[in-house]
Amino acid sequence: MTGGVIIAAPSSGSGKTLVTLGLARAFVRQGLNVQCFKSGPDYIDPAFHRAATGRASFNLDSWAMGQAQVAGLLSKAEGADIVIAEGAMGLHDGVAKAGAWGHGASADLALHLDWPVVLVIDAGGQAQTAGAVALGLQQYRAGLRLAGVILNKVASPRHERLLRAGMAQAGIAVLGALPKLASVALPERHLGLVQAEELPELGAILNAAADLVTAHVDLDAIRAAAGVFRFGPMPRITPPGQRIALARDAAFSFIYPHLIDGWRAAGAEVVTFSPLADEAPPVADVCWLPGGYPELHAGVLAGAERFRSGMQRFAGPIHGECGGYMVLGEGLVDKAGVR
Repeated sequence: MTGGVIIAAPSSGSGKTLVTLGLARAFVRQGLNVQCFKSGPDYIDPAFHRAATGRASFNLDSWAMGQAQVAGLLSKAEGADIVIAEGAMGLHDGVAKAGAWGHGASADLALHLDWPVVLVIDAGGQAQTAGAVALGLQQYRAGLRLAGVILNKVASPRHERLLRAGMAQAGIAVLGALPKLASVALPERHLGLVQAEELPELGAILNAAADLVTAHVDLDAIRAAAGVFRFGPMPRITPPGQRIALARDAAFSFIYPHLIDGWRAAGAEVVTFSPLADEAPPVADVCWLPGGYPELHAGVLAGAERFRSGMQRFAGPIHGECGGYMVLGEGLVDKAGVR
């Protein structure tokens, strides 16, 4: 039976993504079909999930989505042997004002889905205190189930013994202890990780993460702890037009796959074009510029005359979000400060 777990942490930078990718690739290497999800609004991590599993990863957001949409998106995991949902920021972090059913926190999903949390603790600079941190995170919201913790960046066998003593005092299971290894890491830039498609060495990184997790984490215990999996029908998504011109390339890559799937399921035609290849938007009812990192390609975009003139001639509405909106301005300042 398919079951799900949520990988969470006290804060960003604790190692959630590395552990998620290591677990996903390790289970794939065991011959399992693995489905990943991401809690909250994030475009970068799901691309890494897909690289690790071979299956598209989808976002689940208790603030921006209704419960019916979350249930529908869970249907994307049909046929999977295990589901791994990666949290965002800290376990209980979300917006100040709740939406219809949550604040966007990873804990919302854990409680709503009744999936246990695997807590990733960055153990650097602490020992038994990590047990108190884990216990506090578990008890902060009633009903939250904690499968156990994976200790990250463990400095020595003595450090591990002290950490385990603290967890034992708190009554929390230790599912694994990862040694501190600088060689297994994902490169970062402003606003998050470097995108998956920019890393030719990604396969080696994923396998190294899987090696690390396989050697130091109880994979059987995590699979046994996975909660019951339930899903429902996907609600209809209303497309912005019958024919949608969608910018898609290395500068415009931030769009949720369920959105494109929903447009097509509603009968819309999605036609892609590449601003970086100096392509003008095709004739369509609406032009959609997703986000991405256009500031990394500002010079190329500034010189893309066919793209720019085509945008100026486009007859319908133009939707630009995040980086796509930046490109609609009169100028774009790159990371080096060049306009």
